[in-house]
Amino acid sequence: MIKKRKAFICGIKGKKLSKKEISFLRKNKPWGIILFSRNIKSIEQTQKLTKKIKSIFNDDKYPILIDEEGGRVSRLNKLIENSKFSAKFFGDLYLNDRKKFYLYFSIYIKQISYLLNLLGININTVPNLDLRRSFSHKVVGDRSYSSNNKIASNIGNICINLFQKNRIACVIKHIPGHGLAIVDSHEKLPIVTKSRKFLFKNDFAAFENKKSLFAMTAHVLYKNFDSVNCATHSSKIISLIRNKILFKNLIMSDDLSMNSLKHSISDNTKKAFTAGCNLVLHCNGNLKEMANVAENSPYLDKHLIKKTSEFKSIIS
Repeated sequence: MIKKRKAFICGIKGKKLSKKEISFLRKNKPWGIILFSRNIKSIEQTQKLTKKIKSIFNDDKYPILIDEEGGRVSRLNKLIENSKFSAKFFGDLYLNDRKKFYLYFSIYIKQISYLLNLLGININTVPNLDLRRSFSHKVVGDRSYSSNNKIASNIGNICINLFQKNRIACVIKHIPGHGLAIVDSHEKLPIVTKSRKFLFKNDFAAFENKKSLFAMTAHVLYKNFDSVNCATHSSKIISLIRNKILFKNLIMSDDLSMNSLKHSISDNTKKAFTAGCNLVLHCNGNLKEMANVAENSPYLDKHLIKKTSEFKSIIS
């Protein structure tokens, strides 16, 4: 039953489930699973993997996520050559030839959606709405559509709409904006010191009024909003996302095992939920860490159960 699942998403180590992973999934019942390149070798192998995951939960619409941005971030790179089609590629096309952009972007998303549906994957963690800056860390770079918040926002709306038409749910990221970070949040906590006025007018604006069912937090500390906690652990930022950016659907953390979070995995999990995240994400497939996440994750509440039903209607 859905209500007996817990509000976390986890990764797995390999291209098929180990006995220990099967036991973990049956016991701890995560809300969803996220796949990476390490889990994908071929179409047939991936289909067997997703079918096995869904059979454990007796749910053919069980949430299975992937980061398939195109460009540098393509988890399907063993199956397709997708490196040309970065967010920047489509952002530049949007500026230079709007008609060609709509044609190329719609065909691209239709084909990616076809492959995801074929593989048994139903959530893609796109669009990336972070704004590109020449002085920021390259972790964003060409993963961003634009340095202009209106262009990023417009392409984001189109992206969400097209994926949902093709029965794939989206995750906007990294809310409320990672584009000013001068360090990689996988390695170190970025601290943004720009004024509240600047952030609302620029980075935060790219995320406003989005219709995606999911949003992923930034492990970024915005000093003029919360001088202690990064967005993932900040009730002030989560409240801002809800009441100013007006995102009313499900907020998930970025990966809790990233080095920007300096607490234990258990504390990282508890702090994310206390701040107001609906779901937490843990990616590296380390079973010991996953057990700590599971132990500190609540069972699904009524809001999360309702939104899970909405998710299933999108992918049906």
